[in-house]
Amino acid sequence: MKRRNLLAATLTIAALGTALDVHATDYPSKPITIIAPSGPGGGYDLTGRVLADVLSKQMGASFIVENRAGSGTLIGTQTAAAAAPDGYTLMVGGLSNLVFNAALYKKLPYDPKTFVPIGLAARYPYLMVARGDLPQNNLKELVAELRANPDRLTIATSGPGSGQEVMATLFARSTGTKIAQIPYKAAAPAYQDLLAGRVDLFLDTLTTAKPHVDSKRLKAIFITSEKRSPHLPAVPTAAELGLPQLQMGTWFGLFAPRGVPLQVLEQLQTALRAAVQSGELARRLEPLGIEVMNVDQAATEAFINAEYARWTKTIKQSGTTLD
Repeated sequence: MKRRNLLAATLTIAALGTALDVHATDYPSKPITIIAPSGPGGGYDLTGRVLADVLSKQMGASFIVENRAGSGTLIGTQTAAAAAPDGYTLMVGGLSNLVFNAALYKKLPYDPKTFVPIGLAARYPYLMVARGDLPQNNLKELVAELRANPDRLTIATSGPGSGQEVMATLFARSTGTKIAQIPYKAAAPAYQDLLAGRVDLFLDTLTTAKPHVDSKRLKAIFITSEKRSPHLPAVPTAAELGLPQLQMGTWFGLFAPRGVPLQVLEQLQTALRAAVQSGELARRLEPLGIEVMNVDQAATEAFINAEYARWTKTIKQSGTTLD
């Protein structure tokens, strides 16, 4: 009797293992959702749509981007964290939702460690832009105005915990000035008000800000990259202007809820690496002024840990909290 029960249990385990193998082998058998924890028009959205397109080609599957904006990046990230770890719900993760929020909130409604990286994809420098008719044309004039008239000028942000919000706060602290922050749910409505002259400044990614600079509807003050951008070579870096603490870039990658089957994770990682190695991702992103992050899994983990250490320290020293 014991032998019969043992045999039955063995066959059940073997059948379960086979079923799991078949499930992993059949992946993907339905559309895959990529959650962008922001509204349309920003770095999360753009990165998610480019990744969805290149991965669709690599895997012969359907990838759909779902925008989940609200409370900065909290709502979309929390939704992704609660999703089943089956590989059918992924998330665009970045500096804001996986690093900044951990330092800004004492009680974060999700654990950044809930996510496992599929791979980093893109890094964007920030560009400070001003409305086209702002009397101040450079950093020196801008700082002089802000010191003479605290809080008279306004700066748009994409809400609490966003890279734009953190950068605006660091800018004010670094220059010893006060500037009124105006939060928006996403970059697109912020640009609407900036272009209409209802808000004065915006520290946003080069990719989304550059077209408005090119059209001369907005003017660029400085860029946060290490070197001047070949796309806007006349624009000085923050470090050149005496603000090296603002030298940074926001980054984005693709993440899955931890617990996703290893074979599924490896399949996604292989597809993303193939898109990077083939140059497909670069062809889509580099013309927009975006750096493709060509890093392996070990380097990805090390990079994220280093960013966490840097920004946790910086944000805590600034005294900025969102609780």
